[in-house]
Amino acid sequence: MLSMKKFVLIPLIVLLVLTQACNTQKDKFKGKMEGKVKRETQYIAPKVAGRVIKIIVTEADVVKAHDTLAIIDIPEVEAKCIQAQGAYFAAKAQYEMAVHGATSFEREQINAKLNAAREQFAFAEKSFRRIENMMKDSLIAMQKYDEVFEKYQSAKAQLDAVKAQKDDIDHGVRKEKTDMAFGDMKRAEGVLKEVQTAYNERFICAPKNMTIETIAVKQGELALPGYNMFVGYETEGTYFRFTVNEDRVANFEKGKTYQVEVPALKKTIPAKLTGIKQLASYADKTSSYADYELGETVYELKLIPVNPEETAQLYSNMTVLMNK
Repeated sequence: MLSMKKFVLIPLIVLLVLTQACNTQKDKFKGKMEGKVKRETQYIAPKVAGRVIKIIVTEADVVKAHDTLAIIDIPEVEAKCIQAQGAYFAAKAQYEMAVHGATSFEREQINAKLNAAREQFAFAEKSFRRIENMMKDSLIAMQKYDEVFEKYQSAKAQLDAVKAQKDDIDHGVRKEKTDMAFGDMKRAEGVLKEVQTAYNERFICAPKNMTIETIAVKQGELALPGYNMFVGYETEGTYFRFTVNEDRVANFEKGKTYQVEVPALKKTIPAKLTGIKQLASYADKTSSYADYELGETVYELKLIPVNPEETAQLYSNMTVLMNK
């Protein structure tokens, strides 16, 4: 019988102790609104797929913007980068050749070719004049005359062709061809920059000053595009979150500065109210001792510290207080 009484009495004592602790906690925060320290979350994912070859940071590390967090291997992009470089160099050479025109060596070649064509035409013309006179006196056959005349016409056509080539070199490349070569070069340059940008994505860097909270991959694993490799909190994105019911939300004014107490550090931090928004019925309520009625609309207050430097010693989800 005595043991049965003890079995009933012990839970009652525990319940009384817990109730007293809760009442003590309520008395401690009496007349205050309870909130939490929050930080803006950063999710870091790769843009291209690659295998993780090195992870430089560990969880809880504090990193600065542009610090390298990990390195991934992208061999396919590296090969495409080499191909794009070759295409760009070829297109650039074609454009420069179109702009600068013929070289001095090519000009010497065309001049020599023109002189040879002139000499050949002069000889063919002289031979044709002789044959023509002999033909008038009926001293040669018609077949011989036709053969000399054909050589004369051929030499004249060759001379005209070489003259046209020299005129083309002297006047330079047409503007349309230069523009076409320039367009090919710019297209190749764009492809090269695109591939180089993708290749530089092998370095996974921090976008802002932040603390690393979660590392979701290990060395040797395959990192896919859009998969969050790192999750962290911005060190300069600290704010205070409070929840109030609809009866008290009118007591707060957006843009006004309020004093926020941090019991753990025994300090007060001024913060500006930057946002008031309604929480959905299923949303998280900050206060552990809510004093609103069931069915009442609840609003979230977001306060940004006036001096961000004062939040350096704060940690996420620390309890903060503010006058109601």
